Amino acid sequence: MDTLENLSLKQIRYFTAVAEQGSFRQAAFRLNITQPTLSNQIAALETTLGVQLFERTRKGINTTPQGRELLLSASRILEEAQGFTTQASLLSGGGLGTYRLGVTPTLGPYLLPHILSPIHERYHDLKFYVREDAPGVLETGLINGQHDLILSTLPIMSTELVVAPLFREPLKLALAKDHRLASKKRINRMDLLGEPVLTITEHHLFHRQITELCERVGAVVRRDYEGTSLDTLRQMVVMGMGISFLPALYVKSEIRGKKELRVADVEGINVVRNHALVWRNTSPVRNFYRQLADMIREIIEEDLADTVMPVSQIKKSVN
Repeated sequence: MDTLENLSLKQIRYFTAVAEQGSFRQAAFRLNITQPTLSNQIAALETTLGVQLFERTRKGINTTPQGRELLLSASRILEEAQGFTTQASLLSGGGLGTYRLGVTPTLGPYLLPHILSPIHERYHDLKFYVREDAPGVLETGLINGQHDLILSTLPIMSTELVVAPLFREPLKLALAKDHRLASKKRINRMDLLGEPVLTITEHHLFHRQITELCERVGAVVRRDYEGTSLDTLRQMVVMGMGISFLPALYVKSEIRGKKELRVADVEGINVVRNHALVWRNTSPVRNFYRQLADMIREIIEEDLADTVMPVSQIKKSVN
């Protein structure tokens, strides 16, 4: 009982921050406190628990085996505490707090500007701490508690996660203005035979999708020139280094005129990306996440139906 009384959520939050960052200095910066304050709080926590949580070395720190055993429980405690305060806020009509939202770099920058403002209008005190990463890394981070929820491209493989489909996004063919196909009124899949296709680096799911598409139509992926982002990919297309496929939301956001690129659909090819809001099935605020997913679907239906296919349209086409 004495041990329980001496524990604090602050100390548990400090412990998880140091374990995730692997550094007292970086954790202190993230927590916006001084490093001596953080070190003192961790030392007090270790004394209270009677367990050494971190191994200090000349190169830095490592979480001890005992610390790793406690880390999962610590993350769950913090998640339950967040759920408790969020539920209370929903019941009282007050603030909602800050959530850690993971997004993919090929989706987040082009979707968030459309949905964050309407969400903020409904939930004034809801805040998102946004981090970008590849879908596989986001999924792992969500399972491990580094994110509260993620906006990601499917598939999601873990059975520990709840997947709320949002919309289907087409990919558009992008050509330089002086490319041999740029003036062709209708482009079909046979036109792509042997064409060099540019894509982003291979750790992205987007890369794998484009590679599979090229195999189907007989195009050739240029592995010697891979873009680090959709912007660099677009610039390489402009310079005539190859053709590429770009997500429809990116095209809507970044390609405003027809001076630099020809953007077109390809007859005989229906290549899309499916996107979803995802959270842990154990989350204490999962009901709120469902409400959030419903709201995002409504926004997409109202504002982006000319660019992507909302879930409602997908269901109608299936039926």
